[in-house]
Amino acid sequence: MEYIENVIFNEINIGDSATLEHTITENDINLFAAVSGDVNPAHVDEDYAKNSVFKEVIAHGMGVASFLSTILGTKLPGPGTIYLGQNLRFEHPVRLGDRILAKITAASKREDKNIVEFDCQCTNQAGKVVISGTAIVKVPTVKIRREKVEIPQVMFKKEENHLLAILHKMSIGMEAVKTAIVHPVDELSLLGAVEAAEDGSIIPILVGPVAKIKACANQFNIDIDGFEIVNTEHSHEAAEVAVRLAREGKVDALMKGKLHTDELMHAILNKEYGIRTDRRMSHVFAIDADNYPKPLFLSDAAINLFPDFDTKVDIVLNSIELFKGMGLGVPKIAIVSAVETVNPQIPSTVDAAAICKMAERKQICGAIIDGPLAFDNAISSESAKVKEIDSPVAGDADIIIVPDIESGNLLYKQMTYLSGMDAAGIVMGARVPIILTSRGSDSKSRKASALMAQIYATNKKSLKG
Repeated sequence: MEYIENVIFNEINIGDSATLEHTITENDINLFAAVSGDVNPAHVDEDYAKNSVFKEVIAHGMGVASFLSTILGTKLPGPGTIYLGQNLRFEHPVRLGDRILAKITAASKREDKNIVEFDCQCTNQAGKVVISGTAIVKVPTVKIRREKVEIPQVMFKKEENHLLAILHKMSIGMEAVKTAIVHPVDELSLLGAVEAAEDGSIIPILVGPVAKIKACANQFNIDIDGFEIVNTEHSHEAAEVAVRLAREGKVDALMKGKLHTDELMHAILNKEYGIRTDRRMSHVFAIDADNYPKPLFLSDAAINLFPDFDTKVDIVLNSIELFKGMGLGVPKIAIVSAVETVNPQIPSTVDAAAICKMAERKQICGAIIDGPLAFDNAISSESAKVKEIDSPVAGDADIIIVPDIESGNLLYKQMTYLSGMDAAGIVMGARVPIILTSRGSDSKSRKASALMAQIYATNKKSLKG
């Protein structure tokens, strides 16, 4: 058990001192900004800070000065101390990664008032003084010893629409891609297409019964003026026509409207006019987790029910193609199971090991792959260390490949609903990306999925060109 104890007035001598060391992190800056409301762009806007006099983000001066208050309130004099005054000079900026040594030294005492003046100083790792000044406090005369209170841990939640912001940044300079919206005869699918168009990611071509589409637009006050509409009699024909448009190169993506996924997939897989490739199709989610430093891709949680080994290989290949097609480089792929060891009684661990061997033999290229890994050691380096897993993927995975749709869908919904994470996703393995929106998809998810399709389709065309 840890205790906190003060130094009373009679115990303090001139020259007595106390120190505190702390390395400045981004979380320090964000937490001070959140508590104080000080969102000066010099502290929280990296792009702005690059063009400022300091050329990079700097810490709040008062945030650094608070270390002096910490010493006075917890060390010297400690509990019972009352602040009377503070005089500070901010002499040099404090940057991310700076190791600050805060120090106070007793400079003078007033016996009649139990007042002590302390010299205050903060220096960085180079010994340069960043803050100097004095503090005047009323010092307790009664000894206090208390059990140290454990403060709650703070978890930082990324700003709203963080995933959208990331994707918007990636799509800067890209033109909207023509996208066939298949049978958009309900509010969700029609509004999703319109919002994605307003967002600048797609140019919708509405494929379906024109009367139903216009009736829906009128009922829900959705403006579709200026959008091309390709009339069909029913959803079956809408799926066929949309797929033919993709096959003929007239659209760069498909977006599912109000029809069953099987109905759309049947048209996509048609041998005469479909857009299937040699690879099986699979779905890839991108999930933005608050406590993970980068978007985490997840596959397949939507298309393949219980994939056999060959299907799992295609799932891996599709995820690599999307990741690289979005300009994100070489992915680290974790093939997860219930355990991180190969167990013949758990077939997914054997499949994972075989896929890793294929990657080792260059049968699968373009990624760093490891498995089997349990989910915890795929995303947590601490968990990997505890289990003595030496892997370039463990704790730093970009893509999670799940054993089947049950585990994948449960994981996806737990992460998005229970933990409140943003997500987007598209189907890969066809000639064009397919946006499979669902009734549970909100506006943010639909727009983010459209952006993913735009980024992938644009980069794919530029590579072909």
